[in-house]
Amino acid sequence: MEAAPERDLDIEDAPEQDDEVQVDFAQEALEELDRALSTVQINNSALPMPAKREELNNKQCPLSYKRNCQKEKLLIALAENFRRQFTHLYPDRKPLFLSPLNECGVEKFVSTTLRPTVLPYPDLFHWEGCTNFVSDFLSLEPLDPPTDPPRHLYSPTCVLQTQRGSCFDFSTLLCSLLLAAGYNAYCVSGYATKDVCFLNLCHQECPLLANREKGKMEEQAATALNYSVKPPRDLSSGFERRQEETRQKEVQAVRLKKQQEADRLQEELEKPPPDPLYGLRVHCWVLVKCGAREVPEDFFIEPLSGKTFPTTDENFLGIESAWNNHNHWVNMQDCRHGCTNMSFDLGDPIKWEYLLCGDTGQSLLLIPAMTKQQEFDEDEEDKEESKAFEMPPSWVSELHISQQDMEMRCPGGVKVLQYRKAKLEKFAPYLLKDGLLTRLTTCHDLDCTHVCIVKEWYQHRNDHLEERELRKDGNITLEHFRRGRSFALKSHRYVTLTPDSDREMEFYSQARADGLARRVEAGSEMTENFEDRPDFLFYRHTVFGKRNRILMPGENMEQRPRPLMKVVERFHRDTTKPASEDVEERVFLVSEERIQVTYHRDDDRIIPAWSIFTTPQDSGNKNTDTFAPDMASTFQVDPFQKPSKNLFLYETLMGLMNEQEKVAQRIKDSEKEVRAILELRQHEENTIELHISIYNTARNDKARKHREALERMAEEARLRREEKELDFLAPFLAQLGDPDQLTRQMALQLRSDCLADLKQRLIDKANRIQARFEKETQELQQKQQWYQKNQLTMNKEDEDQYLAFCSDAMFRIHIFKLRLSRHKDRAPQKYLALDEKLRRDPRLTPFL
Repeated sequence: MEAAPERDLDIEDAPEQDDEVQVDFAQEALEELDRALSTVQINNSALPMPAKREELNNKQCPLSYKRNCQKEKLLIALAENFRRQFTHLYPDRKPLFLSPLNECGVEKFVSTTLRPTVLPYPDLFHWEGCTNFVSDFLSLEPLDPPTDPPRHLYSPTCVLQTQRGSCFDFSTLLCSLLLAAGYNAYCVSGYATKDVCFLNLCHQECPLLANREKGKMEEQAATALNYSVKPPRDLSSGFERRQEETRQKEVQAVRLKKQQEADRLQEELEKPPPDPLYGLRVHCWVLVKCGAREVPEDFFIEPLSGKTFPTTDENFLGIESAWNNHNHWVNMQDCRHGCTNMSFDLGDPIKWEYLLCGDTGQSLLLIPAMTKQQEFDEDEEDKEESKAFEMPPSWVSELHISQQDMEMRCPGGVKVLQYRKAKLEKFAPYLLKDGLLTRLTTCHDLDCTHVCIVKEWYQHRNDHLEERELRKDGNITLEHFRRGRSFALKSHRYVTLTPDSDREMEFYSQARADGLARRVEAGSEMTENFEDRPDFLFYRHTVFGKRNRILMPGENMEQRPRPLMKVVERFHRDTTKPASEDVEERVFLVSEERIQVTYHRDDDRIIPAWSIFTTPQDSGNKNTDTFAPDMASTFQVDPFQKPSKNLFLYETLMGLMNEQEKVAQRIKDSEKEVRAILELRQHEENTIELHISIYNTARNDKARKHREALERMAEEARLRREEKELDFLAPFLAQLGDPDQLTRQMALQLRSDCLADLKQRLIDKANRIQARFEKETQELQQKQQWYQKNQLTMNKEDEDQYLAFCSDAMFRIHIFKLRLSRHKDRAPQKYLALDEKLRRDPRLTPFL
């Protein structure tokens, strides 16, 4: 904006604020608020719901909320002068958003509404955590009308209290948090698409789905890189391969064309209807500039959804102004093509017109510092110096977010977002009894009526369950567990939690003694994979037969082990043994009563050595008579190696038979473990328990009950100690050695000693009173004698002192006389009362 003659602001021409008008306006607002509060009905709910704006008591707001200081009044006057000049020079543009009303109905400049506050939460130290918190914590109130900025801009403290606000409230709170975290952040007022303004995510992909697809691609790339092997030499025909490639390309082209046509039709169906207010919908978002906190380039943050966009994104159609806590800038660039070619160099006065200048950045509006004499001195006009106007501090109180609000996040603890063919639900920790935090439901259609996959994320569960994915098409459930679970279970893929059904289990092999990493059951087969075993076993495949249907009384079919038909085990290479003696694979053909052993091959060999043994029918008989040479068949790679002797073959067969028994027992243990895992999972799902830290005093009932029990025990111990201290028989029982049981002689002795002690104490007290009485009487007599001797020489002052002393002495003597008389009257009563108390004491009653 070019400078105009009326651009220079004159203090005398600045519009002054009328304090009386403001007071009357505030009083009317308070009365209206009181009337609104009188109609509010309180609804008690289990969840802490955010307060409504009408429920806020403006009387509790600080004084800075209700009025403007002199510097704020001057700033508003400067902003009003700037607005008038801008409207005069650019009548086609909308009025600037400079000084809206706050919750108390007081005009406040937008830059002073920002309140950077450092909060003690690690999540708010980074822009991602701040964005996620604001988007989850607040509920949107759309602008009404959508083509004009709001009339009110509430303080971030009010927004945090009510948990609702417009896009301007969202941006103000987010910008305050980002500025406190050290980012170069700005609030941006401009125009955006309808979906952005109304938080319509139905045409966007869910970010969780995008992250999952990205993770799968990275995992596949890493797998291909780590386990890729050199392919063998291709001996096929090159001409046939090229012909096949040509045919495949043609088929692929036809398929791609059909897919593109289907995608185009789908996009046409999903395309929203044209927006009659396209380019006119007012919106506010946050700009984060590069430089601070190692931000590489400028980017936009959409506070409603918490997503980030480049500054050239087509969802943002234009910018009117931008501001931070130091200054306010007006965009002077052409926005007919959106923000595509826009420059965000706020220091360029041609593209961005700033309101204030000085050390903070920033103003063409200067306050002259000349005196009246200098105004008339033409020689001093060239030397006049201008003083820059600085932005006053924020009128907003320091922001505060409680730990409960950080945990609850969403209003009421629940937030639902609708994406394209997906629905995302967020829950606060400990809100649901099963520990559910997030649920993502993906569907086949846009109306989300045909559910495809339901994925859930959990936290704080005692069964260590973290994720669960349910595929509705095949009714397949996939569960993921964190470390520390029983049996070191990592993931479980199943259809039903019944034995002998198809399932796949993965384990944390480092936490298991057997090194089991994976177990797959499919029909009558079970495959197990191992890692880092000392015997180099890494694979075991088991084929089962059908169970015998005849059951014994009290026997369960599922508990009966299935008969073994075939077991295949494979081993890694053991370099400490020769290759011809190192077993690579052994196959136990139990149904055929045979055992096949294949050994590793040397590097210079193309085939390995092997052996085939036939097990005797009576496998329990270990005599050599059961072995025959035809029961073993071997192949040796080295033709010069001598054939194995029968004794060696026999010992090898006996060792393999022993191994077969051990393997059969291990397989039975595996079946028992599977049944134990399934039973435990059923019990855990029926009785879900959440882990609560002992330091969480608000939720940990066990810790609270334990603490209350300790406090109750301490109180009981204190009462017993006080009761023991007040026990009049305690000193006399101590003289007798604190016996557990008393005899009649002891009881009589206790009664006699206790009464004698009371009698002696009563006598001692009477003697002390008598002694004090006699002492006071003697002092009075001495004073009287002294008065008789010096009566003639005493002055008025000495006589007054004498009379005062006599009066006090006579009063004390009278008191001691009364106390002695009362003590003599009450002493027999106390003696009889103690005797009666001793007779009623449960420890002495049986003997008295």
